[in-house]
Amino acid sequence: MLKPKEHFHGSDLEKIEQVYGIKKEDITSFSANVNPLGVSFLLRETLASHIDSITSYPDREYTALRTSIATYVNTCKDNILVGNGSTELISLFIQFLCPKDAMIVAPTYSEYEREISLGEGHWHYFELRESEDFKFNFVRFEQELLSTVDLVIICNPNNPTSTSIKSDEMESILKICQKNLTTVLVDETYVEFAENMNKITSIPLTERYDNIIVLRGISKFFAAPGLRLGYAVCGNSELVEKVNKKKNPWTINSLAAIAGEIMFQDMDYINKTKDFIFGERKRICDALQESSTYKVYEPSANFVLLRILRDDLTASEIFDICIRKGLMIRDCSTFPYLDDKYIRFCFMSREKNDELLEVLMSL
Repeated sequence: MLKPKEHFHGSDLEKIEQVYGIKKEDITSFSANVNPLGVSFLLRETLASHIDSITSYPDREYTALRTSIATYVNTCKDNILVGNGSTELISLFIQFLCPKDAMIVAPTYSEYEREISLGEGHWHYFELRESEDFKFNFVRFEQELLSTVDLVIICNPNNPTSTSIKSDEMESILKICQKNLTTVLVDETYVEFAENMNKITSIPLTERYDNIIVLRGISKFFAAPGLRLGYAVCGNSELVEKVNKKKNPWTINSLAAIAGEIMFQDMDYINKTKDFIFGERKRICDALQESSTYKVYEPSANFVLLRILRDDLTASEIFDICIRKGLMIRDCSTFPYLDDKYIRFCFMSREKNDELLEVLMSL
């Protein structure tokens, strides 16, 4: 049986073509975690009419875009910093803060540690344990948070576990960190998929705490990774001003800026996305709970993490079985603290979800 020769990201469809000989057009990526409804309905109808905007430079301050974002997340536009995807903002804030000793809640996205290492900083993990269903343990956190830690990074809901920390719990983390003058960077890439989003998002906390930065983007919920638009919310005006001065001007092109203004107002799209994901998440997870092959960890995002309970079956083998049917899931063995018994997949169209479910339940 052919095994994947390397780690495949959700966007690595060309690599899949080379390894498996399957045309990328015939692959459904359950690994990319992107909204299956596609781009905003309103954006699809109207963006082309703004093509002439590329004949001039964008507003250096991105005032209209920041105002649209501020309305969407219910904060002041002065608390908004925009960037070329949340990846640029992760890089900018880490470069500016220059952490010497960072704590990263893991298993999680690898970009955080990469950026810290580029700045020659030290990082270590705070482990989300399988024995605790990958839920955040506040007692252990306070015990492990050394006075030398100057930055804590939390993905909430977390990738790949899909577990989340509620905002009142996040406030407890902020209070603990405040005593040590520790900044908390919260990546909310997937929070809009959470059914209880208002109880999870940390954006309201930015009004009361100056040691928190919240990052979001449009790649996943708004299905627009190619536009490269991200934003940060931070109530520390001095920090926002300094980071903004460090950042290059015009990192967001005119069409992407206009697209942001449009999509954040598309409530029909936003509501339909939430309704669809809520329904499919429950339907798929309820079905998987009936299988003795998997343990299902309660998800908050648009994807779910499974542990394979059978000794004779591995994540790479399930990946291989699925990809041969044009269904690309994520083998999670490359994440810290996870091994070859974990897989992750997002929720796609109902038809494709049924195809994947049939394969998984047949094993």
